Amino acid sequence: MKQTASRRRAVGVALVALVAAGALVACSSEDKTGASGDGGTYTIWDPYPQFDDSSNWVKLLNDCGSKAGVTVKRTAFDTSDLTSKTLLAAQQGNAPDVLIVDNPVISTLAEAGVLTTSDDIKLDTSAIDPNLLGAGQSGGKTFGIPIGANTLALYYNKTVLTAAGVDIASVKDWASLTAALAKVTAAGKKGITFSAIGTEEGSFQFLPWFWGSGANLTKLDSPEAVSALSLWTDWLKKGYAPNSVINNTQTTSWQEFATGQYAFAENGTWQLANAKKTGFEYGIIAVPGISGGTAAAPTGGEFVSVPVQKSTARYAVSQKLVACLTDTDNSLATTTTLSYIAPTAAVQAKQVAANPELKVWVDAVKAAKGRTGDNLGTKYPKISQPMWTAVQAALSGSASPQAALATAQTAAAAATK
Repeated sequence: MKQTASRRRAVGVALVALVAAGALVACSSEDKTGASGDGGTYTIWDPYPQFDDSSNWVKLLNDCGSKAGVTVKRTAFDTSDLTSKTLLAAQQGNAPDVLIVDNPVISTLAEAGVLTTSDDIKLDTSAIDPNLLGAGQSGGKTFGIPIGANTLALYYNKTVLTAAGVDIASVKDWASLTAALAKVTAAGKKGITFSAIGTEEGSFQFLPWFWGSGANLTKLDSPEAVSALSLWTDWLKKGYAPNSVINNTQTTSWQEFATGQYAFAENGTWQLANAKKTGFEYGIIAVPGISGGTAAAPTGGEFVSVPVQKSTARYAVSQKLVACLTDTDNSLATTTTLSYIAPTAAVQAKQVAANPELKVWVDAVKAAKGRTGDNLGTKYPKISQPMWTAVQAALSGSASPQAALATAQTAAAAATK
């Protein structure tokens, strides 16, 4: 496919934005591994450098290549590097044949003209849960298939709750959760820990409460949004949550919970293995909505997409590779390896059958939503930063929740005009 001038300009604009953010990483000559001339080698880029050539993940990639009758050349990058390297490779006309990338990045690459649509290469997305597919949609089109998803829930320490006389079954909404925290702290233990750091991690952790209040990202200072930030602020004021949440990453927040002193921790599917190592009995519940039910938490996880190529003849094999990676049998193996929840009901059922503990995570993922959904696309980062800034201001006491969110809304509205 010929690279048009408008597409080159779009990619260039996206690159300039990354440079301005200090995110661009130089691309060496050995990184320029796009489609090969012989047609027998297909390149796959992924964000999993933790998996080497002996891993089940790489074995799956090679197996999919063999089934498609080609050789796979796989390159792994840190998540922060992958977007800039993909944009640069696309500008140079040598993007990888298959790209596995964090779902919020899809809209950036799609709007830059880097990705083919699922319709273009005839990817079957009919079995994918619509809320998960939404994270890879932009302008009414879908760009790939989710390889799996993770999200947030509340881990709890059974010993701490029992000692404080709290029945976990009573925790159904914000009021009952706050009442449980009051009992726990009165009994001499600590309430809840989470990450409110001034980065995307902070926004990621705030979103279940924000959405659970009924708020919408296009109106950061709505009464519902103020109620969500007031909930967190009140917890700090009353000592139900530690001041350390202001600087906590999801990792340091987990480390606090792992001390055994806290009743609750908001964290993700990826901590399941660590939960088994804590030495105390734990359980997991969904983040509750303000009046009950399961709050929508943000989806994490990657999409498998096919970048635009100079030769459209390559798409047939690329489609086979993507289909293989997301096939039902392979999906079970992949999501287990990555500690993800599968994107289809059929594989989710197999996961729960093998590990009943995953039921709460399947329910949470079904209620989750993409951060770039609701047609926000590339506007989301311009909203997220003012939002996490507001959270920081309110929790530090430098502004009231109402004032902090009013400032955030003004900034977000100006940035997304």
